[in-house]
Amino acid sequence: MRSTYWPALALGLAGVLSLPVLVVLSRVTADSEGVWQHLAATVLPEYVKNSALLLVGVGGGVTAIGVGCAWLVTMYTFPGRRWLTWALLLPLAMPTYLMAYTYTDLLQYSGPVQTTLRDAFGWRRGDYWFPEIRSVSGAVVIFSLALFPYVYLLVRAAFLSQSQTVLEVSRTLGRGPVRTFWTVALPLARPAIAAGTSLALMETLAEYGAVDYFAVDTFTTGIYRTWTSLASPEAAAQLASVLVLVVLVLLVFERLARGRARYDASARDVRPVRPIELTGLRGIAASAICAAPILGGFLVPAGVLARLALGRSHTARVPDLLSVTSNTVLLAAVTSALLVAFGTLIAYGVRVSGGRLVRGAARVVSLGYAVPGSVVAVGVLVTLSQLTALAGVFAGGTLIGLVYAYSVRLSAVSVQALDAGLQKIDPAIDDAARTLGAAPSGVLRRVHLPLLRGSLLTAGLLVFVDVMKELPATMIMRPFDFDTLAVRVHRYASDERLAQAALPALLIVAAGLGPVVVLSRGLDRTGRGAAAKRPRAF
Repeated sequence: MRSTYWPALALGLAGVLSLPVLVVLSRVTADSEGVWQHLAATVLPEYVKNSALLLVGVGGGVTAIGVGCAWLVTMYTFPGRRWLTWALLLPLAMPTYLMAYTYTDLLQYSGPVQTTLRDAFGWRRGDYWFPEIRSVSGAVVIFSLALFPYVYLLVRAAFLSQSQTVLEVSRTLGRGPVRTFWTVALPLARPAIAAGTSLALMETLAEYGAVDYFAVDTFTTGIYRTWTSLASPEAAAQLASVLVLVVLVLLVFERLARGRARYDASARDVRPVRPIELTGLRGIAASAICAAPILGGFLVPAGVLARLALGRSHTARVPDLLSVTSNTVLLAAVTSALLVAFGTLIAYGVRVSGGRLVRGAARVVSLGYAVPGSVVAVGVLVTLSQLTALAGVFAGGTLIGLVYAYSVRLSAVSVQALDAGLQKIDPAIDDAARTLGAAPSGVLRRVHLPLLRGSLLTAGLLVFVDVMKELPATMIMRPFDFDTLAVRVHRYASDERLAQAALPALLIVAAGLGPVVVLSRGLDRTGRGAAAKRPRAF
């Protein structure tokens, strides 16, 4: 095959996968027959206010938790540090909406916490104040506990890459550990902080289940209600386009935060960070600080789910649960296989071409992951409704349409994972294979695919789990009477049947542990490479 075939194939796939998001952006000025004007005059200000409050609160929360824990486990040794280093990733396995359901069950008026307080002190309703979990502030706490690993993962990698030489120079100038952190280490980690916080904020904007359960109106809940209750695709697309613009602002912010400044040290100046040993009360305090977000972000909600699941018999629901689980696994497996194939073709097309057009198209594909599933679903439905010849086959309410929506939403995961894997392969290998007469397809099949086994597995696993957790796109696009685990959990929780939601919720959490194991192994290898000489007492 000619080398031009691969760039063209990559462009074609990128265009198909990015079209729904681009269509949403193009509907900003479409005529919604007055629905948009009604939304703007009534509920849009509430959407803007709540979304802004969530962004500010969650941004501060994930930054404080993620940066603080990353600094402690990187720069110090203390009791339990080795376990805490990877356990801080566990909240990634707990979807945000599951945390919302479990904390509501735990902290509501009839929950065990308030019941215990009333029994212990003889209180009645109105005798005491207790924070309301189903509120904007409650959502901020839940999102912060669920999403801080995005910041922790990237910032820890940034701290590990910093040279011990730089930190020692700061110490010789009379700065203690705290001033060194604020004036040296933190500025050097600014790009990682911006990237991790941006990811967490985009996930916040994309969340549907938690904010819907908390009755906090945001853009995502508004899009779903406009589509289902008002039956106005145009107004839903206009709401979605506003949300896409907000996401684009976040992406631009992340890019500008890095700018053209260099944050890396010269290779000859880099020495692995040598952690300081914390003993006594300081060591106990560091352990407690790092353990607290693990407790709140994973152990407590997992414990609540386990208590609910074991507290009642599920025998009568086993056949139904097996059916819903098979639906979910089937969708996840099909989407994973497709996106691993698509991601390989797009990433390889970028490698073969190297041109700006193909690379830019691959970046446009990333928009799908940056926007909520509800936006993607609206974009898919609006796009396919224009293709009258295909509408009956691909429109909403079919498995094909649902898989397409998943593919648009999650294609960036596979493309980025496989592109990163390809970048680790020396281009000289390609040149050697070509001089021996191998075509680009042969180089991919016989050389790259064997070397990409780890990246292929990682991409497939991440997509698989994201499909297991995806809620808003599934709610809009699923066929009639076709449920996934996420939809079933949301339905039970919305009906206040949390005990019935517990078992399918635990299945989602169990599936999410796979990527956590993969990430923790990578983090452990990074940390082992930065292992220092014997720690110094502090």
